Parts: sequence; structure tokens; C-alpha cells
Amino acid sequence: MEKACVIYGARDIRLEPRQSAQPGDTAVRVRVRAGGICGSDLHYYFEGRNGDFVIREPLIPGHEFAGEVEAVGARVSRVRVGDRVAVNPSSPCGRCRHCRQGRENLCRRMVFLGSASKFPHIQGGFREVFVVEEANALPVRADLPFTTAAFAEPLSVALHAVARAGNLFGRNVLVTGAGPIGQLVLLCARKAGAARIVMTDIVDQPLATARAIGADAAINVATHPGDLKDYAAALDGFDTVFECAGNHHALRSAFENAGPGAVVVQVGILPAGDTPILANIAMGRELDWRSTFRFCDEFGQAVDALDRGTIDVAPLLTAAIPAPEAARAFELARDRSQSLKVQITF
Repeated sequence: MEKACVIYGARDIRLEPRQSAQPGDTAVRVRVRAGGICGSDLHYYFEGRNGDFVIREPLIPGHEFAGEVEAVGARVSRVRVGDRVAVNPSSPCGRCRHCRQGRENLCRRMVFLGSASKFPHIQGGFREVFVVEEANALPVRADLPFTTAAFAEPLSVALHAVARAGNLFGRNVLVTGAGPIGQLVLLCARKAGAARIVMTDIVDQPLATARAIGADAAINVATHPGDLKDYAAALDGFDTVFECAGNHHALRSAFENAGPGAVVVQVGILPAGDTPILANIAMGRELDWRSTFRFCDEFGQAVDALDRGTIDVAPLLTAAIPAPEAARAFELARDRSQSLKVQITF
């Protein structure tokens, strides 16, 4: 038997035994060591739902995790027992037109770990042992911390968002929302050659981290709303804006501070219901408003970047908390004045 973190409803998470599975011929059994708490996990814990996806049976959350291979199936050849791996939580069908066109993230038959989008629910990785297909377990070097490898999934999201924006070389970039995804977008945009990057938020703590990892300016728009306006005016607006906060105020700011011909990439998930859009600004400036959803082949790119150390995510990790204290981990993860990325360890 193994232990797993199981959500039954709002603020009801339990550490319970679960039967350990054996890997099939093409699968591997991973001893999970670290898993990051994502925004969707927070919604499941605090609200018992993530948007339209309501918990209807006990759900094991977690889709950002890494661990050590402890058993392999008979036909497994790429990974070996003892390898450290980052786990890709996406399993597209590979046959639909979206998959054939290289847009696997849009697959309607997608199986995504730790999600109540389907029933029975797709159980996730906040457990001691997890069995995945070999293709979903990407090896990393033997000395890479598990806590670093567990950043592969959110880093993939940031890499996909940057890819959706197009060429960033020499461009002036605004990132609204300094949470973990916003910070990772900052790192990826810098790596992509952005000339200037400005980060905004309404909390000072994550803005301090943004400055430390390379933001040219980090502005608290709650206490200094005029500073962003002045910065944008000096540039004749930003060339590219990543909206990572997922709220209507930030989206309005993204449109207002985008320059003529700019690209606005919607990364944050907006609240349910109608969304006000500054359509006249978009038209008058000929803005491109683009969406981004999860990732495609960027997962491999993310693992490579973490493995080589070309993107340093260590400053974003606030705490790694043992699974028996999962409730405390979720409470800390929601407190943006104290934390960025919180992980659960096993």
C-alpha cells in the first residue's frame, strides 16, 4: 500500500492508503519525491472545484511532479531503475487532427493528471508511487534536485506562452501577474532575447523576486498605479504583453499599456462569466490578442533547460513540505505575501 493526498471537498484533504499498481510492459513505476501545488490544485482544495470541473469523487491532485524510477515494464528501454525523472502529465490521443497538426494540447481526448474534468476523475501525482507510460517519464541528471525537476510542467506552460507570442528579440515586454507562471514567463522571455521586461502585481513580495531574477522594473500597481502608465508612455506602449494574473483589472491594464501593433497573450485563466474587452483600443492599435493553453513539445524543452541549468528556477521555490502536512502546504501556497511555488514532498 502507498499513501496519497486525497481531496474530498473544500478544505478537506486526507493522507490515505492506496493500492500500489504494477507497471505494464511499456510503463514505469515512479517513487514520487516532489510535486508542485498549481493554481488548479488550489481551486480544488479551497473550493472543491476548478471552474466547471467539480469534485464528484475523491481526487488525488497534482500534475507537477518528479521522482525516481523503481520498476520498469518488460518493453521499457529509455529509462532504467534508479533514474530521476520529470513526469509529463499530458497524454493526448495522437490520432485526432489536432495531434496530427502538432497541437496536442488541443486534443479533445486528452488525459491530464490530477483533473476532475472527466468522470471517473483522472487521479494525479500527489502520492508516494505513480505508474506512467515510459514516454511520460523524462530522465534528468542524477544530481538534479527533485524539487527542480518538478518545475518542468509549469516551465512548459511558460515556454508555450512565449512561443505563442512570436519573436521577442529586442522587444519591450510587460508581464501582468507575478505568480509562479508570470515569473517563469519572465525567465523565458529574457532567454528569448527581450530587451526590457516589466512585471506588475499588487503584492510586494513576488515583485521583489521578479527584480532579483532579472525584471528591469517591478511595479506595484495598487500602490503606484501611475508608474506603469509613465513607463508605457516612454516606450510608446509595450510590444508584447503577457497577462498572467487572470483577472479583469490586469487584462484591462494589458490592453491599455500595449503599443500599436502589439501582441497580447492571455496566460491567466479569467473568472467565469462575461469578460469585458477594450475592443476599441484593440482595433485602433491593431492589437493581436492570443490565447495559450498548457503546452505541446515544450515539456521536453523545459526538462532540457532544467537539466542543463540554462533556466534557474531555484529562486521561485518557497517551501517543500512533507505530505502529512499537505493542508498547511495548500494554505501557504495561497498566501501570496509569503510564497511563490510551494511543493509537497514524499
